[in-house]
Parts: sequence; structure tokens; C-alpha cells
Amino acid sequence: MRWTLVGHRDGWANRGSDGDEDGDHMIAFMTNRFTVESEIFAPGLLNGQVALVTGGGTGLGKATALELARCGASVAIAGRRTEVLEGAVAEIGPAADWVAGDVRKPEDAERLVATVLERHGRLDVLVNNAGGQYFTPAEGIAAKGWQAVWRLNVEGMLYMAEAAFEQALGPAGGGTIVNVTLSPHHGMPGMAHSGAARAAVEELTRELAHRWVGQGIAVTAVAAGHFDTEALEKYPASLRDGMARTVPLQRLGRVEEHAWLVTLLASPLGRVFSGSTVTLDGARDNWFGPWPPPGLADESGEVPTEERKGPRPL
Repeated sequence: MRWTLVGHRDGWANRGSDGDEDGDHMIAFMTNRFTVESEIFAPGLLNGQVALVTGGGTGLGKATALELARCGASVAIAGRRTEVLEGAVAEIGPAADWVAGDVRKPEDAERLVATVLERHGRLDVLVNNAGGQYFTPAEGIAAKGWQAVWRLNVEGMLYMAEAAFEQALGPAGGGTIVNVTLSPHHGMPGMAHSGAARAAVEELTRELAHRWVGQGIAVTAVAAGHFDTEALEKYPASLRDGMARTVPLQRLGRVEEHAWLVTLLASPLGRVFSGSTVTLDGARDNWFGPWPPPGLADESGEVPTEERKGPRPL
């Protein structure tokens, strides 16, 4: 990863300097800690744009927020855990801020968008990154588990998209929504509930792109494969060990690769992809093999069930 040392951005002095030596030292520290250039995109690609990334405190969401900021956007990240959001903003730098909320609640979705508008005066890009699932055979999916996955992946995405349209993108006459979903498309053994939810997201992406085309709004989706993030730690060891072997590229994706794709879709070029789902999975969508694939079953030959944790405090 390339780090670029640059002069401080306009407004930084107002965040920590009152003219004394300590303040000047803080500006110098921030200058050397954060980059304002992307590794692959032209400087200033998203200058003047404001982006909101849900689930932006960790993993792919945090990497996306960082890349959008490097391209010149002001970025707000959203999630339920304030301590995680605070830590992510400290890594991303002064171009980022955070707002806590639960995308599964329509009133929270509306508040998240309203807060961004209050702080920044506009919203140009919404990245619906928040999502999740748990690992279990199809016959082990309880109604409560199905509803939890559906509410987060489908309803949360739709609440956020509608709030962004009604408060920001529709009235402003344009913008971009990127929905993050999952690959492969030929099925998700062990996570059938998530496969169904993600398929719904892709169909909603096509529908919203068609519905809002007259408003100048581009709606696209990214179908992500296996990426090397901290989220993998929650899955059974046998599954983690076999993940890279199920990818024809023979490695896990890197978070910056996902962030580059989302940023491309947020750029002016991304508008021509509206209604499309772009798959980023090292050709895993093209892989077909026996069930269970090597590394997925445990020693008894059974597909393990992930142990569920209790709800996290808000």
C-alpha cells in the first residue's frame, strides 16, 4: 500500500490548533498519518462528494470508507457500536465522521440520512454495506434466524435506499447507491437464508435502478466473494481453512480490491452500470464441485453449525 505525505487540508487547523506549538504539532502529526490520495484513482476523483457507508466500522465497509476519503469524498460511517465507529474514524482521518444507528429500523435509517444532511448539507453516495448471516444447514434455520438475516440484509438496505431517495438524492436530482451483496449465485450451501436475502437485494437493485432512473440516480450492486477480513474468525476452523481453495484464483480477496470497485461505481463511470450486479470473487461464481466441498465438513462428515452469540448491546 502506498502512503502519500501531503500538506494539511483546509479546515484541519480549526480541529486542533489555537496557534500554539502543541496545535501545530497536532497538524503535522495528522499530515503524516493520513493519505489523501488513492493508490489507483486520479487525485480528487470524488472531490466535493459526500458518502454514507453503513457497516463502515469494520472489514469491507471500513476499507470502502477509507478509499472514498482518499478520493476526496467526505465520508460518514454508520453502525450500531459507537466504540467501533470511533476507532474506524480515527484510522480513516479527518475526512470521516460517524453516526450510530440500526438500519433495520426505518426511523433510524431516516435519522442516519438526516444527520448526514445536517452535518454536510448533501448526500451523493450511499453504500449499503451493512449485512450478515450465520452458518448452519438449511434444515437448521429457525424462523427467528431467517427473520434476522432478512431484516438486516433486505429490509435494512431498502430502508436506507428509500430514506436517501426521499431526503437527499431525489430532491437533489441525482446520486449513487451501491448495495453490497454476496457471491456465488449458484447457491450458498450452509447459508441458504443469506443466499435468499442477497438474491432479493440484487432484484431490488434492478427495480430501484429502473424506478429512479428519471431522477438521475444510479443503483448498482457488488457481489463479494471470500475476503480476508476479521469477520472470517467467527466461522468454523474447517471452513476458514478451505475458503481459499474454493476460489479459482486460489487466494482470498483483499479488502482494498473491494473498496476500489465500490469507488469506481461511485465515480461518474459507475452510472452506466446502473441496474447491474458486478461480481468480485476471483471466479468463484464459475466453480462447481461436490457437496460438501473439501474443508467444509468436520471429521464426522457433517457440516458444522456456527454457535450463535447473544444480541450485542446498542
